[in-house]
Amino acid sequence: QVELIESGGGLVQAGGSLRLSCVASGRTFSMYAMGWFRQAPGKEREFVAGIGRSGGITRYADSVKGRFTISRDNVKYTVYLQMNRLKTEDTDVYYCASGSGPGGSSRSGDYDYWGQGTQVTVSS
Repeated sequence: QVELIESGGGLVQAGGSLRLSCVASGRTFSMYAMGWFRQAPGKEREFVAGIGRSGGITRYADSVKGRFTISRDNVKYTVYLQMNRLKTEDTDVYYCASGSGPGGSSRSGDYDYWGQGTQVTVSS
């Protein structure tokens, strides 16, 4: 049974930083691309960042490019999202995802397992 468990969300002031972590279990981590998405109530899920199996490929949404960094540790079965210079509009529930699609894919359909989400709230 595949499980993805996110942590690291919380409340932070605008301009601050947070690091999200997502620990995977249930299948060989290094064989799958990983991604981070976010979703606000009543809105569609939005791609944030994606990373290939070895970590050599990364891709970012324009809204977070230069502020967020995705990385992975295939020994620890963990993917990270370092978020710097946070803005109020980054407030959302953040989800990690694992899938067989191309590394760095921004398509939610390329991911077949999802975590339960972690809330990030950025105050002004």
